[in-house]
Amino acid sequence: MTSIIKLTAVSGVQEESALCYLLQVDEFRILLDCDMFIRSMPCSSPTLTPYIWEWVRWGVGNSRNNSEDFTLFTLDDVDCAFDKIQQLKYSQIVNLKGKGHGLSITPLPAGHMIGGTIWKIVKDGEEEIIYAVDFNHKREIHLNGCILESISRPSLLITDSFNAKYVQPRRKQRDELLLTNVMETLRGDGNVLIAVDTAGRVLELAQLLDQIWRTKDAGLGAYPLALLNNVSYNVVEFSKSQVEWMSDKLMRCFEDKRNNPFQFRHLTLCHSLADLARVPSPKVVLCSQPDLESGFSRELFIQWCQDAKNSVILTYRTTPGTLARYLIDNPGEKMLDLEVRKRVKLEGKELEEFLEKDKVKKEAAKKLEQAKEVDVDSSDESDMDDDLDQPAVVKTKHHDLMMKSEGSRKGSFFKQAKKSYPMFPTHEERIKWDEYGEIIRLEDFLVPELQATEEEKSKMESGMTNGDEPMDQDLSVVPTKCVSSIENLEIRARIMYIDYEGRSDGDSIKKIINQMKPRQLVIVRGPPEASLDLAESCKAFSKDIKVYTPKLQETIDATSETHIYQVRLKDSLVSSLQFCKAKDTELAWIDGVLDMRVVKVDTGVMLEEGVKEETEDGEVAMDVAPDLDIDQNATAVAAQRAIKNLFGEDEKEVSEESDVIPTLEPLPPQEIPGHQSVFINEPRLSDFKQILLREGIQAEFVGGVLVCNNMVAVRRTEAGRIGLEGCLCDDYYKIRELLYQQYAVV
Repeated sequence: MTSIIKLTAVSGVQEESALCYLLQVDEFRILLDCDMFIRSMPCSSPTLTPYIWEWVRWGVGNSRNNSEDFTLFTLDDVDCAFDKIQQLKYSQIVNLKGKGHGLSITPLPAGHMIGGTIWKIVKDGEEEIIYAVDFNHKREIHLNGCILESISRPSLLITDSFNAKYVQPRRKQRDELLLTNVMETLRGDGNVLIAVDTAGRVLELAQLLDQIWRTKDAGLGAYPLALLNNVSYNVVEFSKSQVEWMSDKLMRCFEDKRNNPFQFRHLTLCHSLADLARVPSPKVVLCSQPDLESGFSRELFIQWCQDAKNSVILTYRTTPGTLARYLIDNPGEKMLDLEVRKRVKLEGKELEEFLEKDKVKKEAAKKLEQAKEVDVDSSDESDMDDDLDQPAVVKTKHHDLMMKSEGSRKGSFFKQAKKSYPMFPTHEERIKWDEYGEIIRLEDFLVPELQATEEEKSKMESGMTNGDEPMDQDLSVVPTKCVSSIENLEIRARIMYIDYEGRSDGDSIKKIINQMKPRQLVIVRGPPEASLDLAESCKAFSKDIKVYTPKLQETIDATSETHIYQVRLKDSLVSSLQFCKAKDTELAWIDGVLDMRVVKVDTGVMLEEGVKEETEDGEVAMDVAPDLDIDQNATAVAAQRAIKNLFGEDEKEVSEESDVIPTLEPLPPQEIPGHQSVFINEPRLSDFKQILLREGIQAEFVGGVLVCNNMVAVRRTEAGRIGLEGCLCDDYYKIRELLYQQYAVV
């Protein structure tokens, strides 16, 4: 049965900003990516259910905190977010419940980065929605390509146009360009900064460079290779445990040689600039973040960009407005005014004021804790005194907590009005374990880092490194503040953009969409000209496809059927319905008045709940059953799907959309016209034969006709109905009654 499908563009359309889209299937809403959601909306919003979370890059918080007072979220917030996430494996089907009944969600590999996902959302096995952004069909070192070509004729495809007009160089050409740049810089006694992300595409570059370093012909084994971010050790260790989700090549390497491909031989892991200072120059550093807006990459860029020996390689076309994107779009820029942010220790009067405020806070917290203990003790004593004074009195305690059993009514297939139960706040910790019943603590197996030599220690104490570069002191244990200044930098280092984003190029995207042949296409993130180009190309492939290029905050109605509406049922009408069960379906007949706010239309319709298809109900009835007479002007039959989540809702709980939703009200008893019985189902004669045999009636097929006790014949007519022939006797009425039981009669 057709569902109502709508997509609202919260962010990320007609531009390259953060992705965030609200998908509505009937009355259930799914948030696709939540970049803007976590910035502007509380996660407890009652009308939104974010089932799909984007990977929270937990290196971002530390990177920003090193140079500014970052308060958007903390590491505790990240842990809280991950506790609410349900982890899925690729191709694992998740069936939703409640308002999402009938919806299933399946993650498929996107080929972009480890954990990158194409989401397949299916409604009752019919409406198939594919959300595919940032996918890559090409096989790489650490990942296989996506499998979008295997998906045929989805109802709706949501994809981006970021690369629609981009001509991507061949992988071999990009690798050669990277190798040439690195070799020339290192042999010229310069350092190479490669700006990458924290835990995504960095794995591909780390694999590539480590393989190059192992190649003797390259001659790069003498130069250091480093990975610098706040969680570099964790990234590599987690990657070692995720090999089963990576490319076939890495899997064969692991199975045949029993050698983990992420056991890097030449990659040195660094977590701070102090760690990096111990690595001798010249060196190659994989450094986060890719946009150069924060983190170690920005600090190293400021240090290295004014030296002509050095080289900066950008691997991402980041969001417009970032430093990396500015350098890509303006390759000849030589002078740059840049805000330099850093964290310094508090000194003098500022330090004294900070310590005084901290002391006051600690004393206030201590007094509050003592006051709580006193209140608890006094309340316990008063309770004991009351019990001693009135030993014979039975006290009746009144609780303001409503139990679920209070006022409960008999269960129904319809949704009832929701009740809120006030509860004491509690946080229940999840018990986590692995396949063997115990979580392995990585910190228990850490190898202590090698101690610095006496010479290095003396240099570190003096603030200088073996590369004659100032080294940041550990500011995590002393009071600090953030300061910023505008500096004019002369860019003398070589800056080059080499595409290692891991996305399909424009021609490939168009070919993949043409192979999938979606019925409807929604084009999201990308420049307006790229979105228009992709839309025109898809329309040229097929004239039947509907293509949408929404604007910001615009809602796209992607419902397959045009004449489908939502109606609201009144409680008085729902309570008067008499349901008849047919397999897993409950059916009822409605005689009501459709209140359209302007006009009222009398309707006599059959309400079907839980059926997956709209059927011509009268056509499958027996000869003795009349054709189903349904007013074709009535919209309720087409709206059966949309009704399901609205049954039984209290009229006081009116949503914002209730002003435009018509209401179906019951007819007065004296005005109900009545209707002829309708038989719903299509039984098979072979199954009916088994039922007759179990009831002791001899039945066999003779020329396609089921002959029962040599007295009654059951046959299927040319119209597809089932008819009975034979003399009127007890067997005839018994067989007819058994046949009636195979139908739901409403």
